Amino acid sequence: MKNSFAAGLMAAFLAVALWGAQLPIAKDSFAHVDPFSSTALRYLFALLVMVPALIWQEGRGALRYGRQWKTACLLGFIGMAASPCLVFLGMSMSRAEYAVVIVALQPSMAAILHWILQSRRPSFFTLACIAMALAGVVLVVTKGELAFHESARELLGSFCVLLGALAWVIYTMGTAKLAGWSIWRITTLTMLPGGVANMLLAAGLIATGIVPLPTAEALWTIRWPLAYLSFAGVLVSMLAWNFGNQRIGPLNATLFINFMPVMTFGFRSVQGHQFSPIELLGAGLVVAALVANNVYLRVAYLAAQRRAAVAAG
Repeated sequence: MKNSFAAGLMAAFLAVALWGAQLPIAKDSFAHVDPFSSTALRYLFALLVMVPALIWQEGRGALRYGRQWKTACLLGFIGMAASPCLVFLGMSMSRAEYAVVIVALQPSMAAILHWILQSRRPSFFTLACIAMALAGVVLVVTKGELAFHESARELLGSFCVLLGALAWVIYTMGTAKLAGWSIWRITTLTMLPGGVANMLLAAGLIATGIVPLPTAEALWTIRWPLAYLSFAGVLVSMLAWNFGNQRIGPLNATLFINFMPVMTFGFRSVQGHQFSPIELLGAGLVVAALVANNVYLRVAYLAAQRRAAVAAG
């Protein structure tokens, strides 16, 4: 049991570390290939591995959607197409470090969605943490100055990232409807329609001249970033995250994903970027608020378990 929990911790940490580096790597690649073509290619390459792997593990029957085809396709469009396209589009207009602090708000978004959809009002402490995290995001994006007109493009990009992060929360919550499917099957059968949607979107934008057709030279230039985004950022990280989530539970896993901003800021520092004190303060507020709320929820969950055990005993 201890070995399984330790393996889960390592897997969750690996996924977060890979995701933390993914955003700045993707941002740098946009100078050569547009975000829509990059997204289509990375999911295409990931599917070339995922589909044969699923067949090898579970047989050809695992590729059948059955009665769940509508749910799986809708979730694929939302989580595997809308989410990455919006995040990458937003990041192309903004910065990787802005994007990651917004993406880190996903646990807060999930709490608000539960409140709206299931009338499960978060505790006052959770609401306070959400407000604190939002304040941190505002500090990072505006650098403490409310002169929004000076960075309208970056603000629009940040809003796109916010929508993309919300789409991923909806996808994550919706996968509960695919009960009975394995992790490989859920990932592959939602990635298939999402990947097709990404390719159709990129093809349509190229055909209408909105984005240029990537040249062979441009693709060769980003060959290593694209390989990272496809295999480390999609394939390895998603499987590692789901593996870790199963073994350490969602509460512990969420604690790890809250440190994504730390990973991204660290990676950007290694690249030579210097952050202003207000940006570091804002990122620190986001991480502190999310970690505090995660610890609070964990303590509350364990206390509820003890009360239930006492009542049953």
